[in-house]
Amino acid sequence: MTFLMIIELLIVLAALYVGSRYGSLALGAISGIGLAILVFGFGLKPGTPPTDVIYIIIAAVTCAGTLQASGGMDWMIQIAEKMLRKHPAHITFLGPLVTFFLTVLVGTGHVVYTIMPIICDIALKKNIRPERPCGVASIASQVGITCSPIAAAVVAFVTISNANGYMVSIPQVLMVTIPACVCGLMCAALASYKRGKDLDKDPAFLKRKADPEMYAYMYGNSATTLDKVITRPAKASVFVFLGSLLVIVGFAFCQMIHVGEQSLADAINLPKMNICIQIIMLMAAAANIMFCKASPKKAVAGAVWQSGMVAVVAIYGIAWLADTYFGNYMSEMKLMLSDLVTRAPWTIAFVFFLVSVLINSQGAVVVAMLPLAYELGIAGPVLLGVLPSVYGYFFIPNYPSDIATVNFDRSGTTVIGKYLLNHSFMMPGLISVTVSTIIGYLITNVLFRGYFASFIL
Repeated sequence: MTFLMIIELLIVLAALYVGSRYGSLALGAISGIGLAILVFGFGLKPGTPPTDVIYIIIAAVTCAGTLQASGGMDWMIQIAEKMLRKHPAHITFLGPLVTFFLTVLVGTGHVVYTIMPIICDIALKKNIRPERPCGVASIASQVGITCSPIAAAVVAFVTISNANGYMVSIPQVLMVTIPACVCGLMCAALASYKRGKDLDKDPAFLKRKADPEMYAYMYGNSATTLDKVITRPAKASVFVFLGSLLVIVGFAFCQMIHVGEQSLADAINLPKMNICIQIIMLMAAAANIMFCKASPKKAVAGAVWQSGMVAVVAIYGIAWLADTYFGNYMSEMKLMLSDLVTRAPWTIAFVFFLVSVLINSQGAVVVAMLPLAYELGIAGPVLLGVLPSVYGYFFIPNYPSDIATVNFDRSGTTVIGKYLLNHSFMMPGLISVTVSTIIGYLITNVLFRGYFASFIL
């Protein structure tokens, strides 16, 4: 690596670091400063922004936004809350599963803001230390992103893999990530089951409880969605949304089924999956607006749509910056890293994780780093196996869902920590990602090696 390459890499890292400090739109916008310096200052050839992935995110977020605006998401949360309150003693395991599968369905972890106060309330009223379920549940809400058929990380993985000759489909990705991530989360929940002191033995909590004002704050109100009236259009919007997901998965299966020498998708003249997803998501959004009383103004004002648009800007800037740098130095990168990836290709998981620590977007990590991984000659099944490692932004607890979880826990047991890294999300995050990555790798490269390898052209 030349001195000039190091300077330019430091510029890329500095842009990512500064962007992460400001958060939100700044991740993408400040990446533009780094891009300008590389292109106008150092004369690098500009890379290509990931337009296909961005279009899919816009379509999916628009659909999910109309689901929220119609009240359909409230119904989903109500169903989840009824299950949690029916089994309060198992909240440490059920809470993370609920946040995980909500993310899988909706494609964004920001649905956690509605259900997390309920998880905290159930744990506190059952005299269970809220840190135990809350820490894992916040992690689970982000882990579910690599398991959602409409999430940017999954769609980007499939799109980029297909472009590089690894003809994997969305169902095949989910066949790996869902079991791997559920196992990782359950290991994290098991490790959290007796985490910290019980509430009746915790001096800090008992001190808070002894204060009448604090006691009223902790126990005086019950967070719930059960009192919300769910209309028939709201319920209909859920079926529209779930139906659109089933159609997308069905089209993806058409790519896997072969009729003679061509896939069923080619035989019936289906367009590429990225086009199918966009069309179906936009149709579902239109149905929610026209028939399920989803107000467009409420949709664009909702947390789901706004967080999705922030993700679009972040992926746009970060991926363009990364593609510019790595695209100009691909031959040098291959020369430096070829020996390492030949001997231990799974070590790319550490690269994915470290990049994710810097940028709060799993989709951006996939879009920015996956093309480099393929250029280095790493096989598709290896990359699929280590896909759960693209979640590392829990390491520094500045992500909105983690901050919100700390604020939702009225008991004060879920904390950031005096030394920043000793926070409530570190242990469950490390266990979940490590176990999920190992199991994912075993599924694709040991248990079903022949099956997944057959999809490399």
